[in-house]
Amino acid sequence: MNFRELTRVALTLLWALAAAELCVWLRTPIPWMLGPLLATAVASVLGSPTRSAALLRNGGQWVIGAALGLYFTPQVSALVVSLWWAIVLAVLWALALGGLFGLWLQRQHAADFSHLPSGAWRATSYFASAIGGASEMTLLAERHGARTDLVAAAHSVRLVIVVVSVPFAMQWAQSHWGLQVDARLLPGPQVAHWPGLLWLALATAAGALLMTWLRRTNPWFMGALLASMALTLSGVSWSAVPTALSNAAQLVIGVSLGVRFQREFVHTAPRWLASAAIGTLVMMALSVGFGMWMAWATGLHPATLILGTSPGGIAEMAITAKVLQLGVPVVTAFQVCRLVAVLILVGPIFQWINRRKKTA
Repeated sequence: MNFRELTRVALTLLWALAAAELCVWLRTPIPWMLGPLLATAVASVLGSPTRSAALLRNGGQWVIGAALGLYFTPQVSALVVSLWWAIVLAVLWALALGGLFGLWLQRQHAADFSHLPSGAWRATSYFASAIGGASEMTLLAERHGARTDLVAAAHSVRLVIVVVSVPFAMQWAQSHWGLQVDARLLPGPQVAHWPGLLWLALATAAGALLMTWLRRTNPWFMGALLASMALTLSGVSWSAVPTALSNAAQLVIGVSLGVRFQREFVHTAPRWLASAAIGTLVMMALSVGFGMWMAWATGLHPATLILGTSPGGIAEMAITAKVLQLGVPVVTAFQVCRLVAVLILVGPIFQWINRRKKTA
């Protein structure tokens, strides 16, 4: 990265920091992620040369993964394991919901993209509607000849709408309904210690590097999460993650989401973007109902299950649960299992659909 790029990254971070401090003053939910996300997105759309450094984004995911893993105490993990049937239902729900959204997109915009070959158009609408794994879905779409710009745009719209609206809804529910923190779902270590923090950093970095070497999805988040979970399950309580470090991680994650919205983004098939937004809102509404039913079936708080089944990204929903203290381990477990299932199953399901179309 040259000096000019470094300057753009630095200026973007300063702009994001100012937005975060403003959101803290305004008492918005998850201010350290929402402020940078919205401010960077607006600046990018207006043509400002915003930049996000991959190194900082990876570092932010590393910190958040390590912090979330601290919630998986033996007692909490036993609770999560007992919910295996609910997690399976949530995975099936996400696959079905994404499939229906894809069919709607395909029919809604068939005339707009009639110039595309039928296979390419089917791949575009299918991978654009999958819930989870935005980067991976774009790569899969590219392999099948889809319009990757449309796929990436649809996922960006979905993520931003969910990340912006869900925290505000949860904060409103807390203030009006008095949502209580479930003491069973609090993290193990709650105070930062030295040199315990160093040992935690080294162990989780090793997990992230191992996942990178294995070429796994989202390695800096998943590797740190799994390493931190393993330590907590083993009864190791070296240190909590300092709040300032967690806030900085949220800031760089918010920036990495906001810079997706470059000026060209708004010119990418406006009707397609509008449909992606409408579809996201419908999926969110349906997921709220599903989450409330799941809460009734499991006996857990509705807010926890709504976050766990929300069609957002794993890091963003887990951050929301962490900041608002709404059942982090349950939300994380639901979101992680859904992500893994989507990454494993979405590709083979599309190939099966393609074979059926060719033989029909």
